Amino acid sequence: MTKDKSDGIKIELTEQSIQASRLSDNIQYIDDKNTKGLTKQLGATYWISLDSQNHVLYAGIGEARLETCVYSYKWSNTAKIQPFLESLSTIHPSEESLTLSLMRLMHDPITASIPLLIKDTDDLTMNDIAKATYLPRAHLSTVSKQLYDCISGKQFVLDDDDFPDFSNAIHRSIITPGLWCNTRLKEKANEFSKDKPNPDETYLRITLNQNNGESPGIPYVMEIWPAGHYSPIHNHGESSAIIRVLHGSIQMELYPFLCESTSDIKPFKTTHCEKDAITWISPTLNQIHKLTNVTNDPCITIQCYMYESDNTTHYDYFDYINADGKEQQYTPDSDMDFLQFKELMKREWTTHTSLHVSAIRPRRKWCGFF
Repeated sequence: MTKDKSDGIKIELTEQSIQASRLSDNIQYIDDKNTKGLTKQLGATYWISLDSQNHVLYAGIGEARLETCVYSYKWSNTAKIQPFLESLSTIHPSEESLTLSLMRLMHDPITASIPLLIKDTDDLTMNDIAKATYLPRAHLSTVSKQLYDCISGKQFVLDDDDFPDFSNAIHRSIITPGLWCNTRLKEKANEFSKDKPNPDETYLRITLNQNNGESPGIPYVMEIWPAGHYSPIHNHGESSAIIRVLHGSIQMELYPFLCESTSDIKPFKTTHCEKDAITWISPTLNQIHKLTNVTNDPCITIQCYMYESDNTTHYDYFDYINADGKEQQYTPDSDMDFLQFKELMKREWTTHTSLHVSAIRPRRKWCGFF
């Protein structure tokens, strides 16, 4: 509404459609292409974006982004409509609504699709900016910049001088019965569904350092994804996060919201993150995803989490959807400390390699004359 409440835009969400009209003259702002209304999935959120500079009104379901938009209207007579749009300054949710409530008021309107991959500002080109293929590091929040700077360095690698065969050792440990990774993955087969064990819905969490109370679980986690393994659809407790692929590649599916029927909702975006790709999560964007290793090789990622400074809840769980379609809580745990894990992989690599060499070494054949 305008400041004096003499004019404004009325937006109605019904089961059949989203309708908008101007209060002063009841002119209808009709979207002929999108006809979706309220969804039947409980737990869904809705968003509305007014862009006075580009003269566009959007509405959508789930995360506030173009990919989840179900209604749009663009004004054509821009010179006449812009003063009216710029005069709108207050929001008044309807008292008649018993199921909808105002959750968050955001400063910026929805204007374009937001890239999933981050690139350091010094490496960006004008083409990158024009095509919006990467999110500049400079656009991250202060917390996300801190996480990004900790894991984006060229020396932040898996196979270092201390253990150049680290990734090979992890791969061997995954595929070899009796070694630690193989055994631990089998033990976790029922982690996300006690009644329906699923050995493929497992991955290993190797934690770095300690929990400082600023994140859901320990903030730095190396995650190991065997070939064909995946996570349930889950969120991240409204924390910010930075994820980097250290080895292999991972498929990421993004979902608009989390509810007990999320398994019936198609992801609005699917992307493949290759080695050294870095992606991001904010409290309001990219929060709900499913990770899958669709390759024949293991994938290893480093994931870091931290609450934003204005987060007063500190929800210490990830919510996920189990095999029965029910929403559950998951406490971000640790399968092993990183330094202990690295030493274990060294021992397994040395021992198993020695045994393997001994097994294939040909026996000596003696020959003599008598």
